[in-house]
Amino acid sequence: MSEARSTSLANKWFNLKEILRGYKSAAIAFSGGVDSTLLLFAAHEALGDQMAAITATAPFFPEREQKEASEICRQLGVKHIHCTAEAMSLPAFTENPADRCYICKKHVFGRIQQIAEENGLAVVCEGTNRDDEGDYRPGMRAIAELKIKSPLREADLYKEEIRALSRHFGLPTADKPSFACLASRFPYGETITQEKLKRIDLAEQFLQDLGFRQVRVRIHGEVARIEVMREQMDDFLRRDIRTEVNDRLKELGFSYVTVDLAGFRSGSMNEVLNR
Repeated sequence: MSEARSTSLANKWFNLKEILRGYKSAAIAFSGGVDSTLLLFAAHEALGDQMAAITATAPFFPEREQKEASEICRQLGVKHIHCTAEAMSLPAFTENPADRCYICKKHVFGRIQQIAEENGLAVVCEGTNRDDEGDYRPGMRAIAELKIKSPLREADLYKEEIRALSRHFGLPTADKPSFACLASRFPYGETITQEKLKRIDLAEQFLQDLGFRQVRVRIHGEVARIEVMREQMDDFLRRDIRTEVNDRLKELGFSYVTVDLAGFRSGSMNEVLNR
């Protein structure tokens, strides 16, 4: 890393902690991902015991992510609160309109805000960074309406800078693949059900166990559309892997199993909106 870049990153890290100190106390909406883990680490340094992590549990958040979040809080010595999000009971969410993410985030962050108030924490912070400003993200409107704080974005931090700082501080998420909630695997208009969410979760865990770290299983009715990184495409298309994946996903309830030749890209379900 160049000296200039190192200095810039150090300044951003200092600014991030100053922003957090200005809140006096805070709840960190904590998923266990790259962004929220660095935010949690910074908040713990800046605020000490005047902060806590709050993790929402729901069928569209895989159980493995919940366990990793709990383990990170244990390692950092941070108070960790779990709360249940009931978005699956909202027809406006399960019917999966184009603003599904707004509906979900308004509900989930409203619940986190309630828990924060009950624990005497002044603000709720979440892990949006500067790179998140480019994609279609209706959930950011909910964050703005609820006056949730986004310290990473305010400190002008980008994803690769967050990873660099995470490596510097030895955080276990430094090289963790990006994750989005399982509801993002559905095309807009296709009903979200717990059975389908479980099917997707098991399918993605199976592929990760095979060594495909950054992977998505998009669901289109009875069709699974698999996205893997382009540099892993040749490995995926080997005959033994193809057969194993096809057999396992059909066991999980998919009638047809396909691979997307364009490879993995975040937010691929939004491409139809762009068109």
